[in-house]
Amino acid sequence: QVQLVESGGGLVQPGGSLRLSCSVSGISFKSYTMGWYRQAPGKQREMVARISLGGTTNYANSVLGRFTISRDNDKNTVYLQMNSLKPEDTAVYYCNANWGTISNFWGQGTQVTVSS
Repeated sequence: QVQLVESGGGLVQPGGSLRLSCSVSGISFKSYTMGWYRQAPGKQREMVARISLGGTTNYANSVLGRFTISRDNDKNTVYLQMNSLKPEDTAVYYCNANWGTISNFWGQGTQVTVSS
């Protein structure tokens, strides 16, 4: 059974930091591109950051320079370090595991709220 379990969300003040984690089981983690997506109320889900098998990363323009994605293939875990958080970063954040058109899996999501 494939499981992607996110943790680390919560309430933080503007300018603060959070670190999201996604623990993965049931798949060959090293074979998958891992990503973080988010969905704010009334908006479509959008890509935040992705990291390839080889560690190549790409980011949404809105988070570039503030967020960092990383992966630990020994722990089957992907992380998202979020700094300088803004109210517009408020959303449910989802972990994604993708292997081209072959398979695609999602976590259940973790809420991030940036508010004073």
